[in-house]
Amino acid sequence: MPLHHRGFVVSVVWTLGLLFLGSVVHATESSLACPDWPTCFGSYLPEMEGGVFWEHLHRLVAGGLILLFGVATWQSFRLDDRRWVRRAAVAGMAFLAVQATLGGLTVIYLLPDAVSTSHLSLAFIFLALATVLTVGTSPRRGRREAIPERARGSLRVWGTVAAVLVFAQSVIGALVRHTDAGMACPDIPTCIGEWVPPLSNSLIATHFVHRVTGVLATLVVIGLAAALLRSGAPRRVARLALGAVGVVLAQMTLGILSVTTALAVIPVSLHTLGAALLLTMLTVLATWGWPDEPAPETSADSTDTLEPATAAAG
Repeated sequence: MPLHHRGFVVSVVWTLGLLFLGSVVHATESSLACPDWPTCFGSYLPEMEGGVFWEHLHRLVAGGLILLFGVATWQSFRLDDRRWVRRAAVAGMAFLAVQATLGGLTVIYLLPDAVSTSHLSLAFIFLALATVLTVGTSPRRGRREAIPERARGSLRVWGTVAAVLVFAQSVIGALVRHTDAGMACPDIPTCIGEWVPPLSNSLIATHFVHRVTGVLATLVVIGLAAALLRSGAPRRVARLALGAVGVVLAQMTLGILSVTTALAVIPVSLHTLGAALLLTMLTVLATWGWPDEPAPETSADSTDTLEPATAAAG
């Protein structure tokens, strides 16, 4: 496995963990447990207790991602001569730099809604980019069973539509979270007792749009899986599509639990992780829809025989 591919695989998994941790920070109201930035109470090694534990751990894990992805980017310039891989890796580094800046601004300016929402949204964009790099640099890409053109078309079009819908729903979800609209509709499946609530209230409208977008995304993911099964897609493609259906249904369940438990830490945090995992899976499917461009052969000292431990690997 080429070193840069391995780095991108680990970056995807690391980002999933970071998103989950960030959700725990917000759900436990630890976002301002460290009132300064980049230090925490003037120290890079504060007492790791209470909210400081979650907030500073989030910062440390974010710093680890920058180092990890930076190494993967460097290795991509050494081992991969494809221009798009190098440009995408550099773009990923730029995203991480902006992410770090937005993270600091959320603390300095006391959690402004626009900055906090942008911070989470950019994290999802980076996750999708890292996933594309993971698939594109896989040494197994192009050597697996060919995907029929009909299935490839479904992946390219509907896989992309599903990924975009999940991303949009995640951005709206970030807005719901950071504007404290999570309990604007305290009942489910109705909202304040109505199927279509009055939308003049911005918090109710934001929450309701998040629910509607979630339903649309669920239908598209199920439709994508059905289309792939009908088109005779290879087993690995069908399995991942069915896995996405399972995740999107779990997401709906976690969304319901988030409301019925009045935003308890566990369901809310898992809801964010589920959205990130679903986006990753759909990005893999959409990327498989584009023509194969196998990664270049690398020297023996930069590869090994280990198989990736994640579906995103190829």
